[in-house]
Amino acid sequence: MEPVRKILIIRFSSIGDIVLTTPIIRSLKKQIPGVELHYLVKKQYESTLSCNPYIDKIHTFNHSIKEIISGLKKENFDFIADLQKNRRSMSVKIRLRRPSGTFNKLNKKKWLLTNFKVNLLPEVHIVDRYFQALSKINIKNDGQGLDYFIPESDKININEFLPEAFHKGYIALVTGSKQNTKKIPLEKIIEIGKSVKKPIMLLGGKEDRGNAKQACEALNDNTFNACGTISLNQSASLVEQADCVITTDTGLMHIAAAFRKKIISVWGNTVPHFGMYPYFPKGEENFYIIEVAGLKCRPCSKLGYKKCPKKHFRCMMDIDVQKISQIANS
Repeated sequence: MEPVRKILIIRFSSIGDIVLTTPIIRSLKKQIPGVELHYLVKKQYESTLSCNPYIDKIHTFNHSIKEIISGLKKENFDFIADLQKNRRSMSVKIRLRRPSGTFNKLNKKKWLLTNFKVNLLPEVHIVDRYFQALSKINIKNDGQGLDYFIPESDKININEFLPEAFHKGYIALVTGSKQNTKKIPLEKIIEIGKSVKKPIMLLGGKEDRGNAKQACEALNDNTFNACGTISLNQSASLVEQADCVITTDTGLMHIAAAFRKKIISVWGNTVPHFGMYPYFPKGEENFYIIEVAGLKCRPCSKLGYKKCPKKHFRCMMDIDVQKISQIANS
């Protein structure tokens, strides 16, 4: 290939998946002198990357890539790193007609695991698989883990934002997720809150505020409900300042890993075998996997459902709260 001076990275969504591309961004910037890095993402996720110092330009769209194709063509990229690998990203590459690379999503092996519980997946994290997209330009993983950069305007002063009981330390508990079968049930949130020694900060979206309110009522002054009242970057700021993060398989888990936080990673219908567990620099791993091992119906999906297909939701209802509290309190 000719010298690479301008690169487009494609990852449309979602929060966690975008955060998991940050080692790619950093490694490209540091290993190719003078490279100009562009990133294509859905408008709603732009804030995830807005302060990343390694990105020179962010391209966004709301509904259709037709909104930005003409502008992308004018950039005349030398290389495209497709970290989305779907029909839409393929359409972008076809229209731009530039050299590109992508990675193996292992969808057939994921299908075998979800449908027949046959695990042929390699023990390789998705971050390391992303680097397959850069093999043509000889970029290597620098091993420094994930990045997340918070705008100064979104950094929260906990002494002003939180009650005094939280000023000496707190645990962030992430209640939100796109899929309900990834969420920690209300009963378990309350159990966790009663069993840990430090105050609990509840984080999630507007749709999680009702459950969080009930948890706060059950736990009194030991809990603070921030669900649906602050931005993603403000939530990231609270995660960064937490002593420990209890979280499901969701975006804030990966943001917590970027901050090298102590993570208690709780898994429901999905499994760490998919390669999306917390990603730390080698030798700095500080996470604990909590899952109901040996459950015959698990995993039932690589993404999740609104309701448990079996109606018992044992993958979450049977989680070991005592183990969670022991780790959180240590």
